[in-house]
Order: sequence, then structure tokens, then C-alpha cells
Amino acid sequence: MDHLAELKEFARLHARGQGIGDRQVAAVLPRITNDEPGHPASWARVWTGEADRLAVAGRPLDACRHYALARFPYHGDDVRRRAQDNCVRTFDDWRRRRGVERLVLDHPDGTVACWASGLDSRRRRPLLLVMGGIVSVKEQWAPLLPRLARLGWAAVVAEMPGVGENTLRYHADSWRLLPFLMDELAGRARVTDTSVLGLSFSGHLALRAAAEDPRIRSVHTVGAPVAGFFDDPDWWPRVPGITVATLRRLTGAPDDDALRALLADFALGPDVLGAVDIPVGYVVSSRDEIIPPTERQLLGATLPRVRFKEFDDVHGSPAHLGAMRKWLIASLLRARVTHRLGGHRALPATAAGRRHGATGVAGAGATGVADGGVTGVSGRSRAVGAGALGPSGAANPSGSGVTDLADAVPRQPRRSPVE
Repeated sequence: MDHLAELKEFARLHARGQGIGDRQVAAVLPRITNDEPGHPASWARVWTGEADRLAVAGRPLDACRHYALARFPYHGDDVRRRAQDNCVRTFDDWRRRRGVERLVLDHPDGTVACWASGLDSRRRRPLLLVMGGIVSVKEQWAPLLPRLARLGWAAVVAEMPGVGENTLRYHADSWRLLPFLMDELAGRARVTDTSVLGLSFSGHLALRAAAEDPRIRSVHTVGAPVAGFFDDPDWWPRVPGITVATLRRLTGAPDDDALRALLADFALGPDVLGAVDIPVGYVVSSRDEIIPPTERQLLGATLPRVRFKEFDDVHGSPAHLGAMRKWLIASLLRARVTHRLGGHRALPATAAGRRHGATGVAGAGATGVADGGVTGVSGRSRAVGAGALGPSGAANPSGSGVTDLADAVPRQPRRSPVE
């Protein structure tokens, strides 16, 4: 499959995940004939034109979704960079009256921006960290935040290193981003009760972090790479070109051979996975073109408390979004109930005070669900439907390294130049 065909195929997955209908996508894709930067019929220009139209029409969330597709798979040229900026700006327009706040965290190796709901220094709720994969920006998942807050979580949506506004470099120690986030949010969330909803590659970060940090109480993921993706030479030739190109961009690898050498250090072995003694929910796609089937076998043999849900689908199970979302929400709530009944590992008294992310971060960058603290869990879970993980309809952050930049984000998108 050539580059443009891959772009169009991936677009269908990410459009559905954001609530863009198949008909809308089908109306746009035939107008895209190339991926040449600046060309009027190029990927980024056509999607940006659609997004500009929606922004002018006063539909900021819809515009945001289209800008996210325009910058896909990463903002590597001028038009995509403008789309990335406008994706943030239009989401900022949408979120202002919906209880979503913007956080900008100063990391030793760069900047990490997040969207959040439910943070409260006086009533600290269990923390839920949400993160997409290597091609999805936080604005794709941030519309979930008001709903997650209503379910009783302090919910924060962040990005993988190198994705969107995250300026860190992606490397084998990037899992340290999760402890860093917990440290930074400790004053406004119950971080000793953290769960992670990590989609695809961020699920790998979550599993690795959970092996080290007992504050993570559950992990829920869809198609996370574990070991075979990173070190199986027989699988690698089957990985889509867009995935390879994006990984080169995020890691800074100069070529494919250098990338393979770097990725070998990412693989999680039985020694690491055996330490993940918490509930893990893992969605498997039986026809996954990115994640090898050996990952499920390894997880099943090494994780003490893993549950699988399999769909006959490609990576991300785009044809089963409703059922997948229901299952993930059920997985989150099940982990919460399990923890309340005492089925969890002990948390050392010193764990909350450890600064995993702020010290000992190697390389150029670094980078659950929450249990307890909510009344009427069963009643709330019955109210959660297929749309609970789909698009939904602030206080000043406190603590070290957190800056409230909500009002510093310009509200009007920049129009793309017309050639």
C-alpha cells in the first residue's frame, strides 16, 4: 500500500474515533490526490480547508477534529504545523464553558501540555490519566473529560512524547512521563489511586510504569505493543510505513536501521510484566496490522490479573467502537470496585513522596481506572453507554511546575494561505 492509500485508510479509523461520520470522510478523501506540502489537493490542505470552514461556521469542536486529521500523522510541514496550532485553539474555544482546564507542565526535558477536569485541591479525586498513541493528539480524547469527571475521576488527557504539544523525545525511558504527571498533580488529585487509559503505544508506557510505580492501580489499553513489535525481525516488514515514519520522527532516528536499534530497548520481558500485579484490560484486534499476535500470548502468560476482549477487526477496532468503549468503561469500573473490596497490592508509605519523573530521567526526553472516592458506582455504570468514550458535549492549577495558560491561547484559528 502506498503512502497516500495508507493515509486514507488510517483516516477512516481516526475519523470514526472522533465522531466524524463515514459519509463526511467519503466526501473528502476523493479530493485528496497527493501529500505534497502546500499543494491545493494535498492531504493537509484539503482537511485544513474543511476545518477552516467549520471554524468560521462557529463549530469549534468539529473544526478541531478536522484539524487533527489535517496534521496527521505528525506536524512535519508548515501546513500541518498550522493545523496542529489550530487544533489546540479550536478545542480551547469549545472547552471554556465545559469544566475543562488547560495545564502546561515544565518537564526537565521540555514541555507537556494537558487538558483536565475534576482536579480539586480541597477534594482530591482518584486520578485517571488518558493518553493516545503515536499519531493521536490529546484533543481527540479531551472531549471525554466532562463525562469522566462526572463519573468521579480527576481526569487528565496528555500526549505521547513528541506528539502534538509534547516537546519531549520518545525513547525507552519515556514511561517516566507517567510518574512525572502523578508527581505534578499530587496537590489536586489522589495520585496514590491512579489508573491509566492508554491507547496503543501509550499502553506500553503504562505497563512499564506500572511495574515500577505502585500508585498506578489499573491499566486499560487497546492494541498496545509489548515486546514482539519492538524486537521481532519477522514482524517488522509488515508494519505500515506511516507507523515507521512516525516512530522515526518521534525518536529522532535518522533511518530505519537506527530506529530498529533504538526500539530493541523498548521490549518488555517477563521480569517486568510479572511485576504488574494490578488489573489490566487489553483490547485485541484479531486482524491488527501493527501489533503482532504474540503480544497477547506474552501478556496472558505473564500478567497475573489481565482480561482480554477481542474484536475481529484491524488496529484500534474501528468497526467496533461502541462495543469497545463499553468494554473499556466496564473495565475501569470493575477495577474501581475491585480496589474498594481490597483486591489490590499494598502501597508503600513512601510511594506518594517519590519523584520518579523529576530525577534520573535518561536521554533527551522522558516521558488506572481510579478506584474509590465515588458514591453510587453501580448506578453510574448503568448510565454509561456506548458514547461514554466518545465526544461529549476551571480552576487555577496549583503545585510545582503547573501553569494556567488557558487565557493565553489565541481563540481564532489562523487561516491557511491560498495559493
